[in-house]
Amino acid sequence: MTSIAILYFSGYGHTVKQAEALATGVRLAGAVPHVIRIPETGDLTDADWTALDDAQAIVYGSPTYMGAPAWQFKKVADASSARWMGQAWRDKVAGGFTTSASTVGDKGETIAAFMTLSQQHGQVWVGPAVMPSNALQNGPADLNWSGGSAGALAIARADASPDQGYEGDMETARLYGQRLATIAATLAPTRAAA
Repeated sequence: MTSIAILYFSGYGHTVKQAEALATGVRLAGAVPHVIRIPETGDLTDADWTALDDAQAIVYGSPTYMGAPAWQFKKVADASSARWMGQAWRDKVAGGFTTSASTVGDKGETIAAFMTLSQQHGQVWVGPAVMPSNALQNGPADLNWSGGSAGALAIARADASPDQGYEGDMETARLYGQRLATIAATLAPTRAAA
């Protein structure tokens, strides 16, 4: 069965909601999500590293802090260089998700950091392929209201609790999880043969 690792950090709980929505989408596609929340220390367990190594896809997630992923995510990214040396994650599917308090909030910079990391590992990046809801009548309840094409974006207002996120963002993440799992299942036989 296809295994999708969802590797993320969340500082206040908002990015947890995105990860949960992605995991729901992965399950809907018939795959198994392995959700790995990076702890405050930024250190993964041996079991976490094994799950990443065994997965057919790795989805990277972090809130956008000051225009970049949280330092805890960066610590894990730096530690992944041991996998990079042997190209252990080569040809795995990759994707990314992020949230910030602002409508834009430089979320694209965080997605670009995830994409760069994935390409250094030789992964195959997959975007959400969800059309943006960018007409006058659209708002945060609609799919991909933030207009992300490279990854799933979410808005978590600075004074909102994690349960006060926008349903359109969560549904976009669910659809993205389904797409990532479907593509990973399609590419897994090719990767195994390589």
